[in-house]
Amino acid sequence: MTGATLRLWIEDYSQPLYRYAYRLSGSAADADDLVQETFRKAMQRSEQLRDETRARNWLFGILRNEYLLKLRDVARSKIVPTENLGDLPDRADGEEPEYDGASVQAALNALDESFRTPLILFYFDDMSYRDIAEQMDLPIGTVMSRLARAKVYLKEALTNPTTAAATTAR
Repeated sequence: MTGATLRLWIEDYSQPLYRYAYRLSGSAADADDLVQETFRKAMQRSEQLRDETRARNWLFGILRNEYLLKLRDVARSKIVPTENLGDLPDRADGEEPEYDGASVQAALNALDESFRTPLILFYFDDMSYRDIAEQMDLPIGTVMSRLARAKVYLKEALTNPTTAAATTAR
């Protein structure tokens, strides 16, 4: 890999990788570390990338693997306390509620990683089912079912946090 290629990747992929890392980790500092580690590993393993047009998915895969390694090392607990969330007000039919970023991030953090990753890649990073399936090494049908289950959980977690805490998507 040349220095010019790395600079191009950093220009093109730093922001999408950061958004993905932030949604996975919930922390700006951890997201920065994950992105830096991703580019470091990409430099070391550049010979593994056979098709330059697949660089984006390859980098996302490296970042995801780094995140999973951090999870194993730190063995974080992703339990969200529900006593401080309070009740959400009733809404009129057809009215879509607004959620603050912290509530969405807390609900994402409560999801099992196998459901959180496809949800983040699909909605926040605009990846197709096929790209997610390749990146996670899963059949497309599995990606689709995990997305469906994650959406149901996320909706429940944001509208009824007490019930969602008892029934996490697994």
